[in-house]
Amino acid sequence: MENTELRNKVREIVNEAEKELEIQFKEVDEICEFNSEKILTAFQKNRVVEADFGSSTGYGYGDIGREKIEKVFSDIFHAEDCIVRGQFISGTHALTVALFAFLRPGDTMLSINGKPYDTLDEVIGIEENASSLKSFGVNYEQVNLIEDDFDYEAIQEKLKTTKVKLIEIQRSKGYDLRKSISLSKVEKVIKKIREVDQEVIIMIDNCYCELVGKKEPLEVGADIVVGSLIKNLGGGIAPNGAYIAGRKDLVKLAAERLTVPGEGKGVGPTLGINRSFLQGLFLAPSVVKASVKTAILTSKVMEKLGYKVEPKYDAERVDIVQTIEFGDREKLIKYCQGIQTGSPIDSDSLPEPCKTPGYLDQIIMASGSFTQGSSIELSCDGPLRAPFVGFQQGALTYEYGKLGLIKAIEYLLK
Repeated sequence: MENTELRNKVREIVNEAEKELEIQFKEVDEICEFNSEKILTAFQKNRVVEADFGSSTGYGYGDIGREKIEKVFSDIFHAEDCIVRGQFISGTHALTVALFAFLRPGDTMLSINGKPYDTLDEVIGIEENASSLKSFGVNYEQVNLIEDDFDYEAIQEKLKTTKVKLIEIQRSKGYDLRKSISLSKVEKVIKKIREVDQEVIIMIDNCYCELVGKKEPLEVGADIVVGSLIKNLGGGIAPNGAYIAGRKDLVKLAAERLTVPGEGKGVGPTLGINRSFLQGLFLAPSVVKASVKTAILTSKVMEKLGYKVEPKYDAERVDIVQTIEFGDREKLIKYCQGIQTGSPIDSDSLPEPCKTPGYLDQIIMASGSFTQGSSIELSCDGPLRAPFVGFQQGALTYEYGKLGLIKAIEYLLK
């Protein structure tokens, strides 16, 4: 089939699928409007002004813009306090800072959704590393999910028999094949935990999940929430950074782990990033909406083409991630390469599987993005292991997401 004929055929398939998604898209629009109002209110309540775009250097003493940003984020999350910094390299870095801040030698960390994301393996010590939590005497245990839900009885039994300092919940699936975890399930498991233990720290890895719904984890009883700004809340504008929000005492510990004991949030130069953080947050609801709509369309189309997808197009959305099970190594590679050719940056490059720091398997990773590694921009990646699943996320606008999907399918079929 000639390229023009193939492209027209793919457009026809995608356009037909799009016509069937009016109900799902309307729901996403309503969530976007709700979260837009929440963020606008936080800006206005905290009197964000142009002077807050200013920059600090060196120690970063007295940076009023930095302080304003953290107040805005606190309001959005319903948090006692928050630290939002460009000094965080990634969500994994923020999670690492939090874990090392809250845990001490002899403490036990418990993951209740099975093993966390691959990049935490060496942080925890699941894979040996001389700088891991394990090397500092921190114990790690886990309770696996049962049919994509928490094992509530096993969690309660573990808490009765083991003194656990911190429970970690990763809402998004990472490179696992499970469903992402809804906030209703998080709320239920927190209630079950508190029936047994009132003191244990409940920490949520919220990466990919912010603004997908109308509530955030602190509103259902979590103590601390962590996420990246090159995902949802950066709105495609923030060039790096992450946040930790929640209980004031825990945020203080995290801040002193990131900077210096005794100085904590009082230091840390912003180096001109304040405007990007604020503008990215302001745009975030619309960008998340575009990402979710792109994911829904992808789910609908790829299922029509015979692939197994998760979530289904009409299922509840918990995060911006859409998985496609290709069942074939070369098909996964081709689809990712198609996403790359449909990107604005490095569209003439073809990603190849390679060994990537923090991962055990070879990874294929397509991301022709304005910010390196940004997964709020259209991207797709996956480990080269059976059943060869692609993990697609992001889209700065729905239109660009749709065009990227068309290109990826065309490349796959070609």
